[in-house]
Amino acid sequence: MSDNEHEAAMARPRMASGALFFDDQGRVMMLEPTYKDYLEIPGGYVETGESPRQACIREVREELGIEPVIGSLLAVDWAPSPVEGDKVLYIFDGGVLPEGMQGQIRLQASEIKGFAFRSVSSVAEVTIARLARRIQAAAQARVEGRTVYLEHGGSAHE
Repeated sequence: MSDNEHEAAMARPRMASGALFFDDQGRVMMLEPTYKDYLEIPGGYVETGESPRQACIREVREELGIEPVIGSLLAVDWAPSPVEGDKVLYIFDGGVLPEGMQGQIRLQASEIKGFAFRSVSSVAEVTIARLARRIQAAAQARVEGRTVYLEHGGSAHE
């Protein structure tokens, strides 16, 4: 295989990065985007020259107007899609957002209508299945103090 053929065959997934934020009751923050019909977590696409962690910090700042400390990587999810293209999605631990910081949130009005904290077990009611699986797996990884590798939001061992 020539270098050009090899390069053409290489995967070129898009990368996105987000954070799980929790309230003091262990519920996860879910955003209501203006451009989707389901809830999402704070985050977005990684830009050229930016690391997934840097993208997470930037997206949180843009969407929520706050700069909390972003902690450990909780999950990496391989999400192939014939429609949108293959993606690698990173979820970082945003930790517990103190009420004072919650009060400082200034939503990016063009993209985000609102936010609410939901129990991790109920996120499947308000978002798409693969994102719900990703959130639940990342939240469990946080409890266990580890990082998980996922495919389509689920365990790669299934």
